[in-house]
Parts: sequence; structure tokens; C-alpha cells
Amino acid sequence: MRAARFHEYGGAESLVIEQAPDPHPGRGEIRIRVAAASVNPIDWKLRAGALHQLIPLELPAIPGRDGAGVVDEIGDGVQGVSIGDRVFGLGGVTGATAELLILSAWAHTPATWSDEQAAGAGLASVTAMGGLNVLGALAGRTLLVEGAAGGVGSAAVEIAVAQGANVIGTASERNHEFLTALGAVPTTYGPGLAQRLTTLAPHGVDIVLDTAASGSLDDLVAITGDPKRVATVADHAGGQRLGTHVVNAENDSALLSAAADLGGQGRYTPRIDRTYSLERIADAHAHAERGRTRGKIVISI
Repeated sequence: MRAARFHEYGGAESLVIEQAPDPHPGRGEIRIRVAAASVNPIDWKLRAGALHQLIPLELPAIPGRDGAGVVDEIGDGVQGVSIGDRVFGLGGVTGATAELLILSAWAHTPATWSDEQAAGAGLASVTAMGGLNVLGALAGRTLLVEGAAGGVGSAAVEIAVAQGANVIGTASERNHEFLTALGAVPTTYGPGLAQRLTTLAPHGVDIVLDTAASGSLDDLVAITGDPKRVATVADHAGGQRLGTHVVNAENDSALLSAAADLGGQGRYTPRIDRTYSLERIADAHAHAERGRTRGKIVISI
């Protein structure tokens, strides 16, 4: 199969397109012929070697954790999916930007989503829903999403709105129209946030989801007055220090199915910032490293 790989840790220029061995599913896994895969912050951090002590990789490695495509091989013990089904989901921490990908968690792709949208839904939706779920029922509560324009943040906004929350999202001013379209009340992040929120949420903010790791977690806890009303999916060290909920993304088929159900109802549409061809994966990684994305970066395979 054709794949993007890196043979040593380094910059985006270390990525090359080459032939790699075809993977095969083990028990409880499926293989898809990939239509599209997404680029997540962990992908370029792994490639750069920033996480090599925590998550050592066997090199050469194929970046990418989630993708979408058509099932073409099924492992033992798998039920509820057939060859030819359109699915999206998650595999290991690497492997997605290739023609073939092993998934250990998946859901059927709703007809309302393109392959690129489905590829952008995997890690973003399980991360967003995991963070929201620990905060309890959302209906009628005021939720602040820190970093609301990114891949996880935009998913969290739309999913929370679908569950009846009143959502305020922080983002740079250039993304405020985007947040309004998602159903959130936008505001800027940074100094003075608490004062701005007194106008936007005169009755207070009930709960907070941090997706940004922008160093604001102390302020977010102060805004709610209780660390247990704050969840972070991005600042694990800060969350542990302050006693907030700290959420890791998990390969959870139930969360993926819940996201797909919302997608089929037209209540959640993964937002795509930009799509690149496989041959331009180095450009996609460089774009991801610069940040300032509006939704997900996707690789079309």
C-alpha cells in the first residue's frame, strides 16, 4: 500500500510517500480502504519526537490516528459490519495516512457526511463527547468552551448545542462568525474573560470545557468557582494540579455511534478547515503546527 511515513523524528519535511506493508485486522478489528484521514495535534507532536519518551514509536511510522473509508477486511469476533460498509473511526496512535487502516473502534458513516467530514469526526468527536459527558447533563446549562474554533472545540460546541446547552465559545475575532454559525455566543479569549462573561452570562457559567491548553485553566476554575465543574482535554498537568476533570480520548465505538446519530439527524457536521492530498501531507502537518485552524485538517487518500 502507499503511505506517508517518517523514518526519523523531525520536521514536516521528514514525511515521505512510499510503499509500506499491508496491515491485517486482528480479533475485534476491521480494515478499511481509506478515503480520508485527519491530522491531529498528536500526529505532528509524535512525528517531531516531542512525545517519544511517553509514546515511543517503532520507526518508520505512519502518522494519523483516525480515518474514514470502506470496510475491506474483517477480523474474528466482529459483528454488525460488512465488507463494503462506509465507516469512520480510530486505530492506534499511528497508521491512518495510508491506503489501508486498521480500526479498533468505528461507526457507520451517516449519509449526510462526506468522507472528509467523516475522517474529521473520529478523534474530535470522542474527545469532545468524553469531555462533555463528565460535566453531567447539559440541557439548560451555560457551558463555556475554551478554544471553540478548533477541531475538538467546534465539535464540542455543536454537540452541546444539540443536547440543549447554552454555549459560549472563546476564539479569535476572525472566528466569531464561524462560532455563531455553530450555535455559540462568541467571545475573545485571554485577559478580561471573566468580565466579558458577566455580560454574556449574567447568571454565571455553569460548566467549562477546555480544549485549548492556553494556560487559562486557573482562570476557568475561578470563573466557575469549582474545579469539578471544569473539564480539560488539553492541559492534563494543569488539570491534575487544580483537581479538574482530566479526559483522555478513548477508542470508544459507542461515542462514535452517538456522534454518527447526531450527524444523521443533521445536528452535528464535522467542520473542515482545509483538505490536502496525500502527496501534500508535509504541508498539512506544517499548517497544523502553526495552529489557528477552524475545524479539522484532512488528508484525502
